[in-house]
Amino acid sequence: MRSRPDRVIDGYADPVLVTLLITVVAVVCAVLVGFIARQVLGTPVGWPRSIVVGLLVFFVGVPFAGWVLRQTGLPTSAVPTRDEDIWLWLGLIALSISWVFAIGVAALVASEAIFPTRPLPNPIDVIRAALRRRKRTRRYIQILTIASRHGVGWLFHGGHTRVERELSTSEERARAIVATINDAGVSFVKLGQVLSTRRDLIPEPYLSALASLQTSATTLPWETIREVIETDLGRPVDEVFTEVDPIPLAAASVAQVHRAVLRDGSRVVVKVQRPVARAQVEADADIIGRLAHRAEARTRVGRDLRIESVARGFTTTLLEELDYRVEARNTEMIRATVDRIDSAEPARRGVVTVPAAFPEASSPRVLTMELVDGVALGDAVDRLAALSAEERDRLAEALMTTVIEQILVYGVFHADLHPGNVLLKSDGTLGLIDFGAVGIIERSTRQHMTAFLLAALSENDVAATDALLLIVAAPDDVDLNAFRHDVGVVLTAENLRSGGQGSIFTRIVDVIRQHRIALPGELASALRSFATLEGCLRVIVEDFDMVGRALPLMPSLLRRTLSLTRTATDLQAAAVISLARMQRMPQRLEALLTGIERGSIGITLRSDDGTDASGILTRITSEIASTLVSIAAVVIAVVLIVAGGGPVLGGSVTLFSVLGAVIGLFGFLGLLRVVRRTFSRRR
Repeated sequence: MRSRPDRVIDGYADPVLVTLLITVVAVVCAVLVGFIARQVLGTPVGWPRSIVVGLLVFFVGVPFAGWVLRQTGLPTSAVPTRDEDIWLWLGLIALSISWVFAIGVAALVASEAIFPTRPLPNPIDVIRAALRRRKRTRRYIQILTIASRHGVGWLFHGGHTRVERELSTSEERARAIVATINDAGVSFVKLGQVLSTRRDLIPEPYLSALASLQTSATTLPWETIREVIETDLGRPVDEVFTEVDPIPLAAASVAQVHRAVLRDGSRVVVKVQRPVARAQVEADADIIGRLAHRAEARTRVGRDLRIESVARGFTTTLLEELDYRVEARNTEMIRATVDRIDSAEPARRGVVTVPAAFPEASSPRVLTMELVDGVALGDAVDRLAALSAEERDRLAEALMTTVIEQILVYGVFHADLHPGNVLLKSDGTLGLIDFGAVGIIERSTRQHMTAFLLAALSENDVAATDALLLIVAAPDDVDLNAFRHDVGVVLTAENLRSGGQGSIFTRIVDVIRQHRIALPGELASALRSFATLEGCLRVIVEDFDMVGRALPLMPSLLRRTLSLTRTATDLQAAAVISLARMQRMPQRLEALLTGIERGSIGITLRSDDGTDASGILTRITSEIASTLVSIAAVVIAVVLIVAGGGPVLGGSVTLFSVLGAVIGLFGFLGLLRVVRRTFSRRR
């Protein structure tokens, strides 16, 4: 047996080596064809399908080239001996393989149209998404389990289990819903609190049951709370407080409150965040956001209410409330507005107060504030009954005036003013608490809102509509006459409505949404505060007429927002700005005239979003031209191939047929490029 260093035995190549060479050539060809296909189409194409097309070109191209050579009468198994035949032979092979490649590209375009290429996800993002999905699924199951345990499954599937049959009355079902919300955690407690202020949406007894969420959430043991305090403050509790009551004063949506005494003797309350609050809120925020996205994408009601934006605002606010340093700053802002209001009206000083915060004893999860010794309005029925009608009326008017001035004059207000956040103190005054959510409105919007309220309270539907249109973002196709009519109907109905049912502000918001007008966040927050204020006032005085009592305040508030001093200052500022612009006019005029002389004046077209649109026009013109050229090339190719003729290059191959095949190839690829870009733009 002969031993040879190479891999050729008895004149035959080693099958393993041949297979390896074919594999390498096929892979190289596949990658090369895929790269060329991506360049020809001018848009991204998935590499897996590009490689598949490349392999098909490799395995189909050579047999197809042999078939073409046989049809033309040229040899297929041996290289021609004449030089001119060799070049024709090689050219026909290349042209045949190119057409196979073009057909493969057409298959790519078709596959992209049916199953568009999507970028491969980052492995880290995939892992994170899987972990979030797992956490979200567990949370879904947990919520459903809690609902079923309390017999609230009928909210989801309308079934009739044994527990659900026991909830025979509306009161029992309302208590079951509250128990479910309490066990479901922070986010759902907060959502229940928001719903408890919507008298226009939630009927009794559910409204009263949800109102209990303001102060009656599940409590945590003192040792757990103590650990949070010491971890966040970085000191033992005894170094900050001389005394802390281990029994909580109240349990709120994200925290519970304990009475305490500071080292300097100040009586305070310590608001301590639940240890798992942030994790629960983040998980629930993801769930709420996804549900809102689906509701807006699949339902007209969701789109009209822009429920995804509402949910995003709700969850963002809730996450901000978890940092108690923000609440401490909010408290000081509200406290400053109350001090200014009291300075303007000394007779009303002390009727409505805001507690002071103690930053040195506070942290992101611990907030120490001055003790407001009182009972929430929702639980103060007995105390209110002990007050005279004049005292209750004085409290209601002071609270109304304070909140209206905060919103319209100072632009900083309590954005969550439900009856649980207004305390009736033992001395017969009111104290505001819980400033996690504070609204801030700029001056120009406050002026428009003052004009709207003045017009609304005087039942001037034309002026009220005009003032609203200065605040909201009305679409171009809005029916202004219908909008004005609906606003007028609400104003007339509410001005004639007796008793304390409903709210003019919630109904105005409903009209705005019915006409699909975008409602700015600050306006929605302010109108909601007006509505919740109305609810608080009617707890103090059952038949308190907020509309009638607020009307006399509007002219004075309007004068304060448009005072002579402010007007003079505004005119001075406008004059300075106008003077600065006038000083720049000569330079701009000179630049314009210079451009005209040099012929360098140009026009820049911009789209609605402010981007330069000239490039879009250039691209459209270029694509139209390339499309026409590609169509012309295909037509010319068909004519040349059908007509035939011209010099014979070899065998039965004529010059016109070869030119037709080449021109048709480029025209075909050009049309494929246009089709591919069309599908890309649609996506």
